[in-house]
Amino acid sequence: MKVEKAKITDAREVYEFIRKYASKGVVLPRPISEIYEKIREFFVVRKNRKIIGTVALHIVWEDIAEVRSLIVDEKMRGKGIGKNLLNAALGEARKLKIPKVFALTREPEFFARFGFKKVSKNKLPQKVWADCINCPLFPDHCDEVPVIIYLEKNSK
Repeated sequence: MKVEKAKITDAREVYEFIRKYASKGVVLPRPISEIYEKIREFFVVRKNRKIIGTVALHIVWEDIAEVRSLIVDEKMRGKGIGKNLLNAALGEARKLKIPKVFALTREPEFFARFGFKKVSKNKLPQKVWADCINCPLFPDHCDEVPVIIYLEKNSK
């Protein structure tokens, strides 16, 4: 299954896919307007023309980006789709010369397999926490773990 850049015609399906998993607490919900505005950040994987996986690379600043909305359909897990999506996002970051990429995740072990390390939340830009306001677990019950990878040796 091939990872592709999302197209504008994918926006509504990406929105519904994220909404499904946001309702289960897997990811943060994203409004449809944001999906349209940021569709170029997304990669998708399809099976029989249906989206079964997503990821977005959101640029935060000149030297840091965030992996967001990394989701694989629960029936398709364990087939390397998440790995391929994450590699696509990291490849895009390398192409754009972004030296650091982070994620907020409940599955830090998954990210650790690709070289991500746990990091203190205060090591991340303040702007990151603007999204947290939309989370029902914010601020007292947040269970997401911040992880980061340094794509360039001198970027720590």
